[in-house]
Amino acid sequence: MRLRIQLTGWDRRTLILTDTPRPDCPRCDGDGGFAYDYGDHEGEYAGTEWDPCTCWNEARRWTLLRLPRIPRRRADRDPWSSEPPF
Repeated sequence: MRLRIQLTGWDRRTLILTDTPRPDCPRCDGDGGFAYDYGDHEGEYAGTEWDPCTCWNEARRWTLLRLPRIPRRRADRDPWSSEPPF
C-alpha cells in the first residue's frame, strides 16, 4: 500500500489519506489504469473511458482531519473609508 495525503472538497475542506497506484506495475506502468477514447455512431470523438488497474483501489481513503471554514473578508472595500463604493 502506497499512501499519500490529499486536500479535498470546496465546501467542506478535508485532509484525507489515499492509496496510490503501484509505480512498478507491469500492466499500467504506474498510471493506475487505462484510458481509451471512443466515438459516436458517426465516428466523431465522444469521450474518454477510464478502466482502473487492479494494482490500487480508488475508493480506499481515510479522513484525517476536517478543516474549519474561515470566513473571507471582502478585499474590494476599505473598512476605514466613509465614501460609498464606486
